[in-house]
Amino acid sequence: MTAQSDALPGVSYVMPVLNEVEHIEAAVRSLTAQDYEGPFEIVLALGPSVDGTNEVIAELSREDPRIRAIPNEAGSTPSGLNVAIRASTYPVVIRVDAHSVLPTDYTRVAVRTLLETGADNVGGIMKAEGRTPFEKAVAHAYGSPEGLGGTQHHVGGKAGPAETAYLGVFQRHRLVEVGLFDEGIKRGQDWELNRRLRATGGTVWFTPELQVVYRPRSSLRKLVRQFVATGIWRGELARRFGTANSLRYFVPPAAVIGIVVGLIAGLVGAIAGIPWLLLGFAVPAAYALVVVAASVRAARERILTGAWYLVVLPCIHFGWGVGFLLGFLGITKNIKQYTGR
Repeated sequence: MTAQSDALPGVSYVMPVLNEVEHIEAAVRSLTAQDYEGPFEIVLALGPSVDGTNEVIAELSREDPRIRAIPNEAGSTPSGLNVAIRASTYPVVIRVDAHSVLPTDYTRVAVRTLLETGADNVGGIMKAEGRTPFEKAVAHAYGSPEGLGGTQHHVGGKAGPAETAYLGVFQRHRLVEVGLFDEGIKRGQDWELNRRLRATGGTVWFTPELQVVYRPRSSLRKLVRQFVATGIWRGELARRFGTANSLRYFVPPAAVIGIVVGLIAGLVGAIAGIPWLLLGFAVPAAYALVVVAASVRAARERILTGAWYLVVLPCIHFGWGVGFLLGFLGITKNIKQYTGR
C-alpha cells in the first residue's frame, strides 16, 4: 500500500439482501470497483432468499475474500444492517442497498466529505434509473415534484446539514453510541436513526457530489407493495415522533382524503339532486388533470413512459396515502409484516 492509502480509514460496506437475484451482482461489483485506496470489506447479511440470490453471492465470495456473507435470520432490513455492522471491523460504515449501483468515486468522495465536515453521516442523491418503460415511469416519479416531492436526495441541492440522507456513510462510533438501527421499524429506519444522531448533537450531511443509481421495482404489484408499506411506516413514525416529521409527509394522505370525500359528495349530489354537492367532483377532476399533465411531460422522454405514468403516479400517491392513514391511526393488524418486499 502507498503512504496515502495507509492514512485513509478502512471502510465496511454493509448490505442486507433478500431475494435480489436481479440486482445483487451489479450492486456488489460496484463496490469492488471503487477507486478508494484505503482498505475495505463487504459484509452481506443474507435473509432466507428463495430466488437464487445466495448462490450468486457464494460465487462472488469465492472470487474475492473481502466479500463475506453472514446469516440474517430475521430477514428484515434493519436486522440485516445491524448484523452486518456488528460483524464488520472498520471505522467507516457505508450502507448499501441491493438495488443501488455506486459510481466508482463514491467512497472516495464520501470519506473525504465525512472527514472534512466532521459529520456523523453523509449521503447524497438517489438517482433512480429504469430499464423498461414501466421502470422509467417509476424513476421519473422519484425525481419529480408531483411524484415524491422533488426532495434533496432525489433531485439535488446545496451541500449542508440535512434531516436525513440516502443510504449513509457513517462514523462507526456514533452508530454504536445511538444504538444502531431500530429493528422494530421495518421501513423508514434510516430516517429514525438520523433523528437520533441529530438529537444527540450530531450532524447529517447532504452533498450533491454523491450520486447513486437506484433500480426501481420492476412490476406494478411490487411497486404498490413498496409504497403501501412505506406509507404505513411513515404514518407510524408520524404518530410516534409528531413534530419531528416534515409537513410533506402529510400531503399524500390529505390528497387521498380530499379525493375520496370529493367523490362521495359528488355522487350524493348526483343521486339526491343536490347541486352544490356536485362541486365535490372538482377535487378528483383537478387531481386527474394533474396526473394527465404530468404524464404528458413524462411522455417527452418516451411515449410508453408517459402511458405508464398515468398508472404509476396514482399508485404511488394512493399506496402511500392509504398506508399512511392506516399507520397513523394504528389500525393495521401486524405492522411488522409490512416490509415492502
